[in-house]
Amino acid sequence: MRAGAVAAGTTLMMLLMSSPALALTRDDGDDPGPGLNMMETLGLFVVAPIVLFLAIAALVMVLDKSKKQA
Repeated sequence: MRAGAVAAGTTLMMLLMSSPALALTRDDGDDPGPGLNMMETLGLFVVAPIVLFLAIAALVMVLDKSKKQA
């Protein structure tokens, strides 16, 4: 319980000490490019990981060489 309290306290202090205002300052050579629309964002961060997971799971199931027990 003590370790959890220390970890939570440390995380809280790190969040409070960080300065999100610095994220608005542009650095030299910073070129973020165009933003993504809603469909591109959903495709990239929701659909693509699900498709990759299903493809890997299917490959593992198809290429499984272990003996099946009946």
